[in-house]
This record gives sequence, C-alpha cells and structure tokens, in this order.
Amino acid sequence: MTYSQTWDLESIYPGGINSPKLMAKYDLVAEQIHSFAEAVDQAEASAETIANLSDLAQSIGSGLGTINIFINGWASVDYGNSIYSPHFDKLGKLFVDFSAPLNKFQKLLLTLDDSSFERVIHSERLTDIAFYLSELRTNAKRLLDDDTESLINQLDLDGQQAWSKHYDTISASLSMNYTDTEDGKTRHISAGQALNMLDGEANNDTRANIMANYEKMWSNAENLTADTLNHLAGFRLTNQKAHNRKNHLEQPLEMNRMSQATLDAMWRVVDDNKSMFKPYFDRKKQLLGLKDIGWQDQVAPLTNIGDYQPEEVSYDDAAAFIIEQFGKFSPKMASFAKMAFEKRWIESENRPGKQPGGYMESVPDLQESRIFLTYTGSVNDAATIAHELGHAFHSAQLTDLPLWRDAYAMNVAETASTFAELIVNDANVRGAKSDAEKLVLLDAKMTNPIAMFLNIHARFLFEDAFYQERKNGVVTPQRLNELMDDAQKNAFDGILDVRHPHFWSSKLHFFIDSVPFYNFPYTFGYLFSAGIYAQVQKDGADFEDKYIALLRDTANMTSEELAKKHLGVDLTQPDFWQAGANLIQKDIDEFLTLSEQFI
Repeated sequence: MTYSQTWDLESIYPGGINSPKLMAKYDLVAEQIHSFAEAVDQAEASAETIANLSDLAQSIGSGLGTINIFINGWASVDYGNSIYSPHFDKLGKLFVDFSAPLNKFQKLLLTLDDSSFERVIHSERLTDIAFYLSELRTNAKRLLDDDTESLINQLDLDGQQAWSKHYDTISASLSMNYTDTEDGKTRHISAGQALNMLDGEANNDTRANIMANYEKMWSNAENLTADTLNHLAGFRLTNQKAHNRKNHLEQPLEMNRMSQATLDAMWRVVDDNKSMFKPYFDRKKQLLGLKDIGWQDQVAPLTNIGDYQPEEVSYDDAAAFIIEQFGKFSPKMASFAKMAFEKRWIESENRPGKQPGGYMESVPDLQESRIFLTYTGSVNDAATIAHELGHAFHSAQLTDLPLWRDAYAMNVAETASTFAELIVNDANVRGAKSDAEKLVLLDAKMTNPIAMFLNIHARFLFEDAFYQERKNGVVTPQRLNELMDDAQKNAFDGILDVRHPHFWSSKLHFFIDSVPFYNFPYTFGYLFSAGIYAQVQKDGADFEDKYIALLRDTANMTSEELAKKHLGVDLTQPDFWQAGANLIQKDIDEFLTLSEQFI
C-alpha cells in the first residue's frame, strides 16, 4: 500500500491556518473560560459542583489542546514564518485567561477538610480523576493571592513564553556552509538540515566539516542565545522561589511524579556503567577509520562493512515493517499503527522549510494524534516513526477516560515510545541476512543507549550546574561553554576527543518554557521500557492486556507506585535500573564479538 507522507490537518479545522472553524473555536473556548470563571466565583465546594466544574475545565483543556496542535502543525511545516505568531499569541492569552479561574478552582478544593475531600473525589463522577484532583489541591497550597497569580501568568506571556519563542526565531534564521568532501562542492543549509545531517552523514570528513561549521554557526549566535537562556531561566527561578520551591529540581520532579531518591538511583546506575561504552567506541573508531571520536561521531552510521551496502528503505516498506513487528507483540498496536498511516496522521516528507526533530501531539477534541518527523530512508528512521507511534498508542488507550486521566508525565510518556522503538530495533537486528548487516544494525540500535546514558546525562549535568549558577546572576556565554564542556567530559567519561561546547545554544530542549529539565525523563523512559520489555519475555500472550493496563494508569499514580503495581519493582533501588544497563552490555558484547572479523 502507498501511504501519504503529508499529514491531514484539514480534518481538524478545514481551510488552513485562518480556518473559519478555528476562529469559531477561539470564540467558543473564550466563552467557556468566561463561564468557568463565573461559576468558580460563585461556587461552594460539593461533589456535584466540583464534578460540574471539572467537566467544564476539561472541555476547555481539550479545546486548547486541539487548537495548539493545529497551529503548531502548520508552523512546523513552514518553520520560521511569522504568519503564525498572532495565532500563538492568541492561544497564549487564552491559556492565561484560563489559568486564573483554574487557580481559584484549585483553592476551592482546599476549602474542604481532608476527610470531606476524600469523600468528594471518590464520588461516582469524580473517581476517575481523583488522583489529578488531589494533585491540584496539593498545588493550591503553593498559590499566592489571586491578583498576584494573575499578574505572574500575564507576565509569562512576554516573559518565559516570549523568550522560548524568541529562541525559535533565532534558530529559524540560522544557516551555514559546509564542504562535501566527496565532490568538493560547498553547500548552503539551514540549522535544521545541518542537525539532521550530523546524525546521518556517512563520510567522516564531510561529517567533521559540518560539525565544525555547525559549532561556529552557534558560536556566532551565542550572545543572543545566552541572553535568551538566562532570561528564560531567571523567570523560572523567580517563579519557583515565589511559590516556595526548595530548589530548581523540585518542580520537574513533581511534574514527572517521581522522587529525588528515584532520580539519584537512576543516575547512580548510569554513572556506574559508563565504562562499558569505552570498548564500543574504541572498536567503532577502528571500523570508521577515525583517529579521534568527536561529538558528530556518536551515532555515525557504519559503512564499508564487508560486502554489505545499506539500502535506502522506502517509507511504505518502513510502515509495513513497523506494522508487522508491532503485531508480534500486540495486535492492537499493529492495528493502531496501520490506522495512523492510512488516516494521514503522520507528516514525514523530507523537504525544505520544516522544523528539525520530531514529536507527537494529541488532538483531544477528535481523540486522535498527529505525528511530525522527517523521513530520509536511513536505517534509524523506521525506529523514529515507531517511537512517535508509541506515544500515539499510549494516548489512544486513554480516550475513553476523562482528559485529566490523560495527563501523564513526560517520563512515562517516553516509556511507551521507547518500548515501540525497541521492538523495531530488535526486529531489525534479528532479521539481518549476514554478519555485516547485523553489525550495522546493532550499531544503529546503540543510538538509544548512547543518547540515554551519555548524551542525555550531559544535558542534565549542564542544566543542573547552570541553574545552580544562574541563582547568583547572569551566566556568560563563555561560562556556559565551560559548563557544557565539563558536562560532556563527565557524562561521556572521557570518550569524546572533540566536544560540542555550544550544545547548550543549539539544543531546543533547553529553551522550552513549559517543561523544565527536558532530559532525565528520557533516560527514565528508556530504562523503564527495558523493564517492560523484559516482562514481555515472561508473559508472552498475556503481555498486551498487562501493558495496556499499565498505560491506563500512567496519569493515575506516582512513578514509584506505577512500577510497584505493574512491574513489582522499587525504583529507588538500583536493581531495576541495572537490569536495563545489563541489556546494553549484552548488545555491546555481541557488537565487539561480531566486529572482530571486520577490523
């Protein structure tokens, strides 16, 4: 079957970015927010009142989420076009207008004593969202007076949110030249194109040339990006302090519903197992014919291995492979993936003007999802599609539940996506027709553990150090480079001979306003999914129902409670995390054994 590589946004709101139905939705959501605000002002806490207000709040949240994916979808395929700015501004103001009555709703929950609150949230209409309501009530204890909270949210539009959007403007405007060493020609590419090429370029010299010019490009922008990062972080720290946060990690940990003890246990295991990557990179250096390993070589593809020549995989073949492999673990996953391809939920065409990277976002009003990425035909691309489909499958398991039961945290969100990616990567390795092909596919599979154990850890170490220093004042670009270089030395345990000190400037995740510390949840999700994958081997045919049951609980308890209930493990202890590290060691051992014949 031939699948379209452009997505369907028209079924959300027909007529493009200025769709009349979008304009009508803006008006409807604004009216709902007004009604919600009036109702909260007059409310007295009771089961019926809280249930009615919760229903209306969730309807508003669904509308805002649907508008968001629609605007973001258009902006992602037309990156840097200022036509979308008024829409983002209008949506941002709706979020701010909603935040004030939502804060009052949270405070309304505090008017009930503990026993009355427990009785109310376990009434028939509220049972499904009891956990979320409890979180809202806990958060209410941090809230300042209504006028102050309203002012903070208003200022956020031209504060944290504005700085985040400013980074997008900077990034979209950057471009660079590089020299293709195979034909000697100089080519001009955008920052997004350069990032994609760094991961996929096979020629060592060309890849190094791209990296050198990429680092230089971000160096030229460092004053702008340093201002942006400092002011974004300064706003966040001020806001956290005003709400009695003890430190800069408290909020991201709460957002991921996990404890400091769990985070510490995970990073301790990561640190204790980094030495296993050294022999892998030493061997990879030999196979690539490199004297040194640079930042650009982390996931460089292997070429000229025996007589194996990687073939470009068509999009349709990748889709068929994903559906087939999902079906071996879960018929429901396979059926869902097939539907997503057929209904054009996926934007994958490789063309200029697109935002770099990939994502999945829900369309709450339609109970659908949309997936954004750029498919180039490389060996890793099928796994990228599978990753985003894993997110979408997760969301699809919750569509019969209230919206507030769909509010799962980033760390468990990355579990479903990484699990789906693992299925495809393992299938690729198993299906190899020769030792050379298997070696290439094993190396491609190593992309994830390298990212989760080394690259992501460097991001965390940098951000942790940066926020420590930012509390005392603005951090200069030169100091930011030093912090990043130190983080990469530490996280990669000395493996990298050439590092990327301007990674803090080039990485979008550091500039996202809505999610502080957009890093450690990835490592959590990777290792958590490894635990689930191990359980698959034991449960066999019973796996699908157990997996879906776990996904349906992801917004209904803490991470520790989820792991205990569905996997029977304690996340604050190293054993669970070490099991994931052992799987990586197994792949490295096989890689080293298999590669001996090719050096």
